[in-house]
Amino acid sequence: MYIAAIAWIYVALMAAVGAQSVVGGVMTFLGFTLPLALVLWLAGTGARRRRRAEREAKEALTPPQDPPQSR
Repeated sequence: MYIAAIAWIYVALMAAVGAQSVVGGVMTFLGFTLPLALVLWLAGTGARRRRRAEREAKEALTPPQDPPQSR
């Protein structure tokens, strides 16, 4: 999936370089990449949820540590 994202960023960059003005280039690049960022974020939701569940399960299995003794 990341190789397709890298290729899409390259296409967006080439389209931005070919724009008539700097502002047009920036807008073109943002117009191409912001939807990509949204898709990548949505695609990673399941992995983030699994990592959080694994971390919470690991924390539930480990006993709480004693707080440091003060002098």
